[in-house]
Amino acid sequence: MIDRVRLRAGEAVFARVAGPEGARRRERIHGTPGPRRFTPDDPIWRVHADASMFVGGIRALLLQSLHPLAMAGVDQHSGFRGDPWGRLHRTSGFIAETTYGTVDHADRAIRTVRRIHERVTGVAPDGRPYSASDPHLVTWVHVAEVDSFLRAHDRYGARPLTATERDTYVAQAAFTARGLGGVDVPEDVAGLRDAIESFRPELESTPAARAAARFILLHPPIRWTLRAPYAMLAAAAVGLLPRWARLPLRLPWLPVTEATTVRAGGLLVTRAIAWAMAPPTAGDEDDGESRHNGSRQPESQE
Repeated sequence: MIDRVRLRAGEAVFARVAGPEGARRRERIHGTPGPRRFTPDDPIWRVHADASMFVGGIRALLLQSLHPLAMAGVDQHSGFRGDPWGRLHRTSGFIAETTYGTVDHADRAIRTVRRIHERVTGVAPDGRPYSASDPHLVTWVHVAEVDSFLRAHDRYGARPLTATERDTYVAQAAFTARGLGGVDVPEDVAGLRDAIESFRPELESTPAARAAARFILLHPPIRWTLRAPYAMLAAAAVGLLPRWARLPLRLPWLPVTEATTVRAGGLLVTRAIAWAMAPPTAGDEDDGESRHNGSRQPESQE
């Protein structure tokens, strides 16, 4: 009975994150033979398979929004308010392809995103032109994402990385960023920290960034039954933001609450997600057959 409950919960989480094509994509990604860039023993596999990615993903969106040119591209082209789940499905699929897929599939996914980026151009509200293929913006989106995923894993991951593994994760994640056109992509944690710091003079509060934060944190398009766990994930994500990133987004800094209540809530939800997404036990073999011969593994959270 417990395994059946876990099965249903895991399927619900996976369907929401990966979308209607998620099961077929998962089977193709994990079932296609061929050389892969990374293995289950690599830090990038461990980080991207962990439930802490739910916290890291929210933090990444908030942090990325502080660059006015990057935010203008999202605001004017992505349709994240009209179709936020579609954007999530595409993003999760890309991360899965480039982390777990064959080299051919990963490289094809990178080429596809590069072609999309070439079409995302415009003028920001401050009058500056932007392009999603701008190597500088590609690097900003990457470092904000990797920093968020790593910090979320440090705090909420099931198996924290060693210092050496953290450097390896940054280096492994850099491969995709370079493939997308990023420049001066950091290869270790120290370089990642320096890169974030170098972007700070370019970051600012904009109406689009503040509206995005309100949408992500206060008005997410989810059922009321999921509002409480989502709120805990969102609070955990805000709790991982540096103080300098909060004022522009009008977000509070509550160190005592964040170190106690918020952290406890984040651990509770991420552990619950990890439990739901865990592989079936021997007693759940029949259900496992119906799920592509038990191919639903933790890394398939995408």
